[in-house]
Amino acid sequence: MKTHGFLLPGGAALFFLAAAALFALLPGCPLPAAAAMALALTLCFFASLRALRGCLPGAVLCCAVVSAALLLGRIPCFPRETSDYTDFLLPWVERLRELGGLAGLGREIGNYNVPYMVILALISRLPLPPVYLIKLTSVLFDLLQAAALALLVGRLGGGKLRPAVCFPLALGLPTVFINGAVWGQCDSVYVSLALLGLYLCLAEKPGWGMAAFGLSFAFKLQAVFLLPVVLPLLLARKVKWYHLPLFPAAYALAVSPAILAGRSLRDTFLFYLRTASTAGSALNYNSASMYSLYYFYRLKDTGPAAKAGILAAFALCLLVFLFFFLGRKRITERSLLFASLLLCCGLPLLLPHMHDRYFYFCDVLTLCAACLVPETAAAVLLSQFASLLGYHAYFYMRFLLPMRLGFAGLCAVFLAALVLLLRELFFRRRGGSGLPPDRLRAG
Repeated sequence: MKTHGFLLPGGAALFFLAAAALFALLPGCPLPAAAAMALALTLCFFASLRALRGCLPGAVLCCAVVSAALLLGRIPCFPRETSDYTDFLLPWVERLRELGGLAGLGREIGNYNVPYMVILALISRLPLPPVYLIKLTSVLFDLLQAAALALLVGRLGGGKLRPAVCFPLALGLPTVFINGAVWGQCDSVYVSLALLGLYLCLAEKPGWGMAAFGLSFAFKLQAVFLLPVVLPLLLARKVKWYHLPLFPAAYALAVSPAILAGRSLRDTFLFYLRTASTAGSALNYNSASMYSLYYFYRLKDTGPAAKAGILAAFALCLLVFLFFFLGRKRITERSLLFASLLLCCGLPLLLPHMHDRYFYFCDVLTLCAACLVPETAAAVLLSQFASLLGYHAYFYMRFLLPMRLGFAGLCAVFLAALVLLLRELFFRRRGGSGLPPDRLRAG
């Protein structure tokens, strides 16, 4: 980074001008607003590149150029409005505007938790089409997500090159690009915070890591796909018991704006329990979970199948903990990453009521694993294939291919993650590719 330090101001200026010009071309976006959004994107972009400290200067420069193109390519997608936006997000923003922005948080609007509604409340006060600001928010968290993945790759032995390769690939994953810039969804928000939490726990900052986990959970319930990894982190002594209260503390802080606006403590803290039914009662919603198999479409009473899936997901969490208990003397940081991938692939595979976007965690963690173990690169393609089948079903209201093909692909990803985990815990030779156990347990 220092070698090319003289290029930083010029590169930032060029990126800012290009972004401002593209924003200014959007309908209903005046030049001052375009400049403000371009400035926010520029600052976050170049701040996120700090995750590549220690990488080869030439690799960082190439990464910055490719990443800049991927970011600028998102801006023309901002005007597209999906049914999720017109039917849900836009009415929520309009209702918050009627109630005075942040003051409207005292009312229960929509089925998203308080932190994201705070963002929508702030957006409601700005004189711009809300769709632009909603998508810009997701893109800014795309950058945090790419930075967190690059930090994980660097931490886990990616050397001076692979983190700089991971960063633009994370921005260029089709599901990541579509999810935020096209769809206007917020999956990168909670996923980026959870990945940052995992990195911070591995990097001997467990207090901040648990706080990041708490913020992730406050944004979206689906953070639970990764949260069981806290148990192996405890077993590995990367997290101590006295760090755990920082999780609920961060959650409480994140939802406090609703309490300050007048919402009751009960309604605020039991939000996920009270809104669980809004996720839908069908076994599957365009996802490649096991409920995409033809057998489940023939069931008249889906209750027992749903309970069986929940029990199977619970059993998977217990199995992962058992692996770490049995291999507790050989735990490495890589094994914790592979466990994260196993959970984020396996849990949505087994749980009922999964939606088309719920393998987003799996999508990005397969990339992280592939950057560390290139032989697993096929897992990235399989995860993308499975998720994109669901995306296609949403956007085009028809199935391109049967979702059970995506399920088969994700089963292969699951098995790959299982092999990586077992190999790292039980079959890795001393001096192999994993991090030495004494480095892990020094914290």
